[in-house]
Amino acid sequence: MALSISSPAFKNGATIPAVYTCISKDISPALAWSGQPSGTKSFALIMDDPDAPGGTWVHWVIYNIPATARGLPEAAPTKAQFSDGSLNGINSSGNLGYDGPCPPSGTHRYFFKLYALDTVLDLPSGENKQKLLSVMQDHILAQGELMGTFSK
Repeated sequence: MALSISSPAFKNGATIPAVYTCISKDISPALAWSGQPSGTKSFALIMDDPDAPGGTWVHWVIYNIPATARGLPEAAPTKAQFSDGSLNGINSSGNLGYDGPCPPSGTHRYFFKLYALDTVLDLPSGENKQKLLSVMQDHILAQGELMGTFSK
């Protein structure tokens, strides 16, 4: 089953506006989703760049987003836990929350991967992508993907 994920800031396959990147404010874009299956208990989101020179670069890890959520706001907090219980993980820069696109050269693709899960994960904030993927592996009900591009 597929989730539909979109952003009012850019269309799938289009350029991510500079405000969401390292050359400007470096804030997260607003995201919206629909199509979650019944039984969804939480969502998780991973944003990464498979075109990074040293291998996939993780820009954002967030999990335990409430099942009632239908998106994330622009400029989502970079603190460990949101007021709704969502938890930020650690990205490849070693930071909590969102670090926007900042490719060293060329045009890179940035994938926002959303997962509907049948559980709330028993994880503290600050986990990395690999740990999140291993813990949620048997709990994915549906997933969706939004891709944007960026070059400096």
